[in-house]
Amino acid sequence: MAGTLTSIRLDTRLADEAVRVLGVKSRTEAVHVALREIVALTRFKNLMKKHEGKLAFANYDK
Repeated sequence: MAGTLTSIRLDTRLADEAVRVLGVKSRTEAVHVALREIVALTRFKNLMKKHEGKLAFANYDK
């Protein structure tokens, strides 16, 4: 993956915890995983909001 070198200030304790929790090898990888997850979560929430009450889930018991 090609990218641009960007300098940001991180809470190193939080970044190191993210590395452990996510099971990745570096802070950079942890940031990438976290960014992908938040984008996916936001897209999912927007999709659910857009189709609120219009979706049916097969084999879903309340």
